[in-house]
Amino acid sequence: MAFTLINIVVMCALIFGLYAMQKRHVSFSIRVFTALGLGILFGVILQIIYGAASDTIKNSIDWFNIVGYGYVKLLQMIVMPLVFISIVAAFVKMKLKNNVGKISGFIIGILVGTTAIAAAIGIGTTFAFDLEAIQIQQGDAEIARAQQLEERLGDMESLSYPQKVIELLPGNPFLDFTGARSTSTIAVVIFSVFIGLAYLGVRRKNPSHAMIFANLVDAVHAVVMRVVTLILRLTPYGVLALMTKVTATSDYGAIWKLGEFVLASYVALLLMFIVHLVLLAIAGLNPFTYVKKAFPVLAFAFTSRTSAGTLPLNIKTQTNELGVSEGIANFSGSFGLSIGQNGCAGIYPAMLAVMIAPTVGIDPLTPSFILSLILIVAISSFGVAGVGGGATFAAILVLSAMNLPVGLAGLLISIEPLIDMGRTAVNVSGSMTAGLLTSKATNELDIKVYAAETNDLEEA
Repeated sequence: MAFTLINIVVMCALIFGLYAMQKRHVSFSIRVFTALGLGILFGVILQIIYGAASDTIKNSIDWFNIVGYGYVKLLQMIVMPLVFISIVAAFVKMKLKNNVGKISGFIIGILVGTTAIAAAIGIGTTFAFDLEAIQIQQGDAEIARAQQLEERLGDMESLSYPQKVIELLPGNPFLDFTGARSTSTIAVVIFSVFIGLAYLGVRRKNPSHAMIFANLVDAVHAVVMRVVTLILRLTPYGVLALMTKVTATSDYGAIWKLGEFVLASYVALLLMFIVHLVLLAIAGLNPFTYVKKAFPVLAFAFTSRTSAGTLPLNIKTQTNELGVSEGIANFSGSFGLSIGQNGCAGIYPAMLAVMIAPTVGIDPLTPSFILSLILIVAISSFGVAGVGGGATFAAILVLSAMNLPVGLAGLLISIEPLIDMGRTAVNVSGSMTAGLLTSKATNELDIKVYAAETNDLEEA
């Protein structure tokens, strides 16, 4: 217990140091980067001293989670109110109106299209590193994971694609506001659009009633955005605690054994991130500006491994830092949670498929296999929205569609958290890129805001 207390005191000291940086008006990005570095260093030191499986580490992390997962919980708390009120406010302020279909089409097209590119990158990287599933040994954990995946496959196959599309619709919006379903966020987006369209109709027929509603929406929107700002002030502390947990509890032995796959995965993820930057450059946007302003968002996504928890920071950064309108930022961020995830639904299942194919006598080098895989990955990246669950479910969908054994996807369970960090960051970057490109294509991007110096999110 004494050692746990010492660790807690050290964590408190690090938090105080970050707070002191804030009082000296050190920029938000620098504080997030500092928190990331301190978390890595502190976590590694804890594991060296105590060992990843020690009770001291476990007890210390339980306390650290008050800061880390407490921050994630606060972000998750505001996700649904933020999505709903921001989209409705966009209608009230006439920022969406008749462009809803066009905006949605652009965003979904970009998300799915970039996922197809991500699949091609995953395939190429797997070939370059000559990765095969037979190179990985199966232990008890891997076998148990394989059995779980086989069971989940049965549950997923019970839903057809039309049924998955129906799952997107808000049968009970109050239930979806609780986030009870994997598709709740998209359902709330759809419900918000209906409310916005209804407002436009009321405004034409009864302007006085519409004015009352508009004033109410403006007031609620202002309060919700203030709550978002208050929560985002805690980002450096959340990143510190989450990164400490990751590095203190990681199985470095397993990472070393599967180091080639980890390296290949991050090479593929880095290449996909570069694709995002190239697309922005083609659209006439400075990619270095994007990297600078998006860093706090991507750093939190990396450490937390939650795209949903990153959504408030994602939307706030798109609107305040990158010049994307609130309506488009909410659409791209919300759709990006479960449609066309470049890392989880693109790179990862494509790499697994190429690795597993030789185990059943299929040559993954044939053009027909490669083209089929890219097409299935792109289609399945939309289908994941109907079942939820991220990379694992995307892998199950793709492997089953390619008639490959889904159980072998469990071979990488020991390094799953480490790879998932990079995948989540790329997923979030993909949604932000979709928002920027859509804003640029529809002439709704505020170039002055994009090109301006970084604003401290806490000053909003």
